[in-house]
Amino acid sequence: MNAAMTSELPPVPAIESRLPRVGTTIFTVMSALASELGAINLGQGFPDFDCDPRLVDAVNRAMQSGQNQYPPMAGLPVLRQAIADKVAALYGRRYDANTEITVTAGATQAIFNALLAVVRPGDEVIVLEPCYDSYIPNILLAGAVPVRVPMTEAFRVDWSKVASALTPRTRAILVNSPHNPTGLTLSDEDMRQLESIAIGSNLFVISDEVYEHMVFNGQAHQSACRYPALAARSFVISSFGKTYHVTGWKVAYCAAPAAMTAELRKVHQFNVFSVNSAMQQGLADYMKDPQPYLELPAFYQRKRDLFRQGLASTRFRLYPCEGTYFQMVDYSAISSLPEAEFAQWLTREVGVAAIPMSAFYDEPIDNGVVRFCFAKRDETLNAALQQLARL
Repeated sequence: MNAAMTSELPPVPAIESRLPRVGTTIFTVMSALASELGAINLGQGFPDFDCDPRLVDAVNRAMQSGQNQYPPMAGLPVLRQAIADKVAALYGRRYDANTEITVTAGATQAIFNALLAVVRPGDEVIVLEPCYDSYIPNILLAGAVPVRVPMTEAFRVDWSKVASALTPRTRAILVNSPHNPTGLTLSDEDMRQLESIAIGSNLFVISDEVYEHMVFNGQAHQSACRYPALAARSFVISSFGKTYHVTGWKVAYCAAPAAMTAELRKVHQFNVFSVNSAMQQGLADYMKDPQPYLELPAFYQRKRDLFRQGLASTRFRLYPCEGTYFQMVDYSAISSLPEAEFAQWLTREVGVAAIPMSAFYDEPIDNGVVRFCFAKRDETLNAALQQLARL
């Protein structure tokens, strides 16, 4: 097409962005920079090791047996039953596999579905800051107003501040434990405070529990499922990608009471409709053995300890890590650069990529803290520690 023809084309409609402040995520940016420079990527949260070959074999068997068409919208019944059985065994709450469990295309989609199911334009949704970067855009896309409640300097929840943030328009609260990016967990007392606030203000709770099997030092994960009055108003979300080291499969699930699930499924069926069938069957077969997720706390605690021990000889100051596969560090003894600039410098000059904590806040903040991911092979962690020892 020549220039004359192009100049005669009519103008196209202008786009009024629904997310005018959103650009490419910091995770994509840092992963691309690490790849470009050949740096060790401890930024984006994904393993650099393979899943159990038995899981891949189970999916292959499902494909080869012809399970390649649409599964039921809510998920394969055999997988939903396996999820219900697992939740009952771990947390003592029996969800109905037919009416209260939904298989989703990743946890982010489950969270978005839950918000769209119960939040209306103008409603307020409380989030605890710092928070995972999808929460605020999801709330905005639902037409709601995010109300950010800052954690304490030690990254604990100040429930009095949460209570003070409530208004007649508050509709839901979104919580995450174990918490990304801090690696901290909600205690039994935290959950009882959450339960009291949710009941007292008649709120829905969206509980992001994708790291449920990564809780360390013998502590129990305090799922919203454990608390009957809380579970009665909660969407509880977990992720096969995190649990089984298959983040690229984007398969997760949401457990919620039947009336709430019915509304979530209305959104789900017109969002993605269903999730790939062969992987669902493979996961259902693999879940017959509970050991892979029961052994996960010890598996990641060993990696956490290896990484923390290596960092102990550096000038980084380590924050506690009670769960997840993330470690926060204070670098103020090393550099006075702002967090985003330090993360870039670390990648370019030291050869290790991290994520600035400022990425998890709405307003620019620079406390001199970055987040590393230790869901990596021991060889990767040791190579990164050798690089970081130069600091």
